[in-house]
Amino acid sequence: MKLYAHPFSSYCQKVLTALYENHTPFEFRLLGDDPQAAAEHEALWPLRRMPVLVDEGRTVIESSIIIEYLGIRHPGPVRLIPHDADAALEVRKMDRFFDNYVMAPMQKIVLNSLRPEADRDAYGVNEARRLLESAYRWLEKNMDGRDWATGDAFSLADCAAAPSLFYADWSHPIDEAFANVRAYRQRLLARPAFARAMEEARPYRPLFPLGAPDRD
Repeated sequence: MKLYAHPFSSYCQKVLTALYENHTPFEFRLLGDDPQAAAEHEALWPLRRMPVLVDEGRTVIESSIIIEYLGIRHPGPVRLIPHDADAALEVRKMDRFFDNYVMAPMQKIVLNSLRPEADRDAYGVNEARRLLESAYRWLEKNMDGRDWATGDAFSLADCAAAPSLFYADWSHPIDEAFANVRAYRQRLLARPAFARAMEEARPYRPLFPLGAPDRD
């Protein structure tokens, strides 16, 4: 298998966490520095979004779908989507929560900072910050008594949560009032699979446009 990705990308970290969780072998095709890898990536997926997985001639896009594919075609000891249909639905719900209501507003804040001053969207950024506050507040209640996003087992939802909360706290800090969320974030950062992805991304921290904090 080949994974076209960049270590500093949140959605790439999501898939890398799933791969590392099950020690799944793959070839990392690093995007950003290698023109050949970039050309291959564009040929596979002209929208040029990351990550993209290629396995036995099949191209798989979108982080959640890639992780589902891995569970079907390359299952490991950690089942990231449960067999039970109701439990799987809860995992998928939380996966969408982290992608849509934590990752998306976080990225809006970050990308806005890359725009020329005259083109920045103050209203949109304030809206994104309000959405993150609402997401933190909801998650605080949802994580009460839980170790992981849906209970006791690490899942697809936690693969989504790890980079989401990692970068969200850099972009819009998680208030101390959200003790469950802050504790959950620390458990995610300590999870060996995500810790590996995070360390591989460490050299790229100077690229974070808001300024990476001296922590984590």
